[in-house]
Amino acid sequence: MSSSTSLPHRPAGLPAPSLETPIIDDPLAYAEFTRQRIDAQGRTVCESGLQIAGITCAACSGILESALTRVDGVLEARVSAASARASVQWDPARTRPSELIAAVRGAGYDAVPDAAAPARELRRQEHRRALWRWFVAAFCAMQVMMLATPSYVAEPGDLAEDLRQLLNWGQWVLTLPVVLFAAGPFFRAAWRGLRQRRIGMDLPVAVGIATAFAGSMGATFSPGGAFGHEVWYDSVSMFVAFVLGARYLELRTRHRAQADLEASLATMPATARRESADGALETVSVRRLQRGDVVQVPLGEAFPADGLLLEAGTEADEALLTGESTPVPKAVGAMLVAGSVNVGAPARMRVERVGADTRYEAIVAMMRDAMTQRPAAVQVADRWAGPFLWAVLLLAAGAAAVWSLVDPARALPVAVAVLVVTCPCALSLAAPAAMVAAAGGLARRGVMLQRLDALEALARADRLFVDKTGTLTDEHGATARLVALTDSVDLALAESAAVALAVRSTHPLSAALAAGLSVSPLVMSRVDERAGQGLEGVDDQGRRWQLGSPAWLAPGLPLPDEARAVLSLDGRPVAQVMRAESLREDAAPALAALAERGLPATLLSGDRDARVQAMAARLGITRALGEASPEAKLAAVQAAQAQGHRVLMVGDGVNDAPVLARADVSLAMGHGALVARAQADAVVVSGRWQDVLRARATAVRTLAIVRQNLVWAVAYNAVGIPLAVIGWLPPWAAGLGMAASSLTVVLNALRAARDPMR
Repeated sequence: MSSSTSLPHRPAGLPAPSLETPIIDDPLAYAEFTRQRIDAQGRTVCESGLQIAGITCAACSGILESALTRVDGVLEARVSAASARASVQWDPARTRPSELIAAVRGAGYDAVPDAAAPARELRRQEHRRALWRWFVAAFCAMQVMMLATPSYVAEPGDLAEDLRQLLNWGQWVLTLPVVLFAAGPFFRAAWRGLRQRRIGMDLPVAVGIATAFAGSMGATFSPGGAFGHEVWYDSVSMFVAFVLGARYLELRTRHRAQADLEASLATMPATARRESADGALETVSVRRLQRGDVVQVPLGEAFPADGLLLEAGTEADEALLTGESTPVPKAVGAMLVAGSVNVGAPARMRVERVGADTRYEAIVAMMRDAMTQRPAAVQVADRWAGPFLWAVLLLAAGAAAVWSLVDPARALPVAVAVLVVTCPCALSLAAPAAMVAAAGGLARRGVMLQRLDALEALARADRLFVDKTGTLTDEHGATARLVALTDSVDLALAESAAVALAVRSTHPLSAALAAGLSVSPLVMSRVDERAGQGLEGVDDQGRRWQLGSPAWLAPGLPLPDEARAVLSLDGRPVAQVMRAESLREDAAPALAALAERGLPATLLSGDRDARVQAMAARLGITRALGEASPEAKLAAVQAAQAQGHRVLMVGDGVNDAPVLARADVSLAMGHGALVARAQADAVVVSGRWQDVLRARATAVRTLAIVRQNLVWAVAYNAVGIPLAVIGWLPPWAAGLGMAASSLTVVLNALRAARDPMR
């Protein structure tokens, strides 16, 4: 199991690193776009995010991945054409970020660290270049069409040959900027693919443009020669304008999604006001905060770390975490989350989690990881794209050969039309565009995907297993109290021991107990947590204290319904933790809706069986398993999978981690334990069951959109290619069809980002 560590952060006031200098190789500089971990072999592994410019199709991903993996020290590289992002794992002992960027540039692309400022500048430059190319192609296409019109409308003999030749020369001059400047990305992408010994989707386009332009030049410079007298400058210029127009709209869509992501993650402050030992305030970098520090957060600023509110009350805008813009009231002792904005009153907080351990950093990591993944459906499409392109090239050559025997004058335009009309881009964009859009839409509403493949698994799931405590119950409304089992128990000592154990756990009941007991914790020399059972510690006098489930510490002991846990001393139960259990308001309606949509629920819990069965009855659940250990939960899921069911598991505790990892797809509630969130395929940061229902509906709709896109791409090529082969489709119409096909797929994919609950 790998463990995460945080990198040093660039101190406030240090200039941003320049990509042209070795500053980017300074750990303080690359910490902003790099995560560090220790793998199973004990090696330090860095994972850096890069923003890529110049990607034109899905084949670019393979070219870039090959270029990056050839760098010594690169362990793995993933590139997403849909989001123009790269995620690179590398060994800091063997390589540096500057070498990664140099490899990308050596492959003919550009890259900057995936941090907001350079990424925005890179997008601005890419947008400017794309707009200029489109403008040049569209403007010149209109002028070329004006010069070509007389040849189309003139009757035989009406247009003198020298005048026709002059018009052809004018068209050639106007088409030169289109071919040499506007169409540059097609030729560069095709050349990059050939250098990498890969056939890219721009190769047929480049061959078609070059062939049509060369044939037209031959007819212009040598009328009546081997190339005949027909020219296709209008087809070339209009085709380039149509395709560049479609790609410009794709670029705008991708840039808007990236800007939305950065805007949602831009609330984290760079500095914090920390109280020193003498009560004075000092401004420090958020990376310098440690657990236990006390910081002051003015009104209107974001909380710099996860922590507890110490005094007074306030409100927090947690839209980043939950997608809900309504401020959340916070009482003394409430958990404050990094990145949420203080909108109530000036606040003092005690830091509990910093850096990579905060929910904010977890959200950032999940969103960036999801954006760089290539789902199985995408990889299948990419595998088919290569053979498809070879077939297109052979088909174009064969069609030209046949038409050269039937009507030599039509051989060249037919070959160009075949090359141009084919649209493997639509085939390769069908899945990733929809999945990236769906992931972005879910992220804005409080559901963070850790892998894009989870969408397909979530849509196909037909059995739901759900944990009870903290997942179905509202563990934040009431505090817990400790009640002695006998009069001889020293309740004050028991409360101190219970608090000392409870503060070491993220379990909701432990948090409620720690908040409800205002006593000083007992000094514990060692505290261990047993998954699914509870906590165990030894105090400075050698006494063994245990806090956990009644099934573990007091089997067979009659306890009231409100008894949620037991405290024992040296193996003898001495007190019980009392707390009323309240059901989440949206749990029952969401579970009923999921059952209607083919996801009947099974309730799993380590709580007493009578309590679990009563909860199941309140929720209308027919299957429930109480007093279940982590092994029993795992066995229940495995049994369902053995019967052919696809299992969705929803949980939040440490004891849920094994079953979350075993399920076909899993969701962890955002307030749950870190190990549970790490094993889940997605995290419901909001903790709302309505968002679980929303995630399922989004996944089902996304899969439907992917199928629609694939059907459209196949149908378009099945109709367009035969029309081009038999000569019924001129090159300009083929270009329009190709552009419209790609644009249709992208626009349809954007529907996956919409809220399915509206």
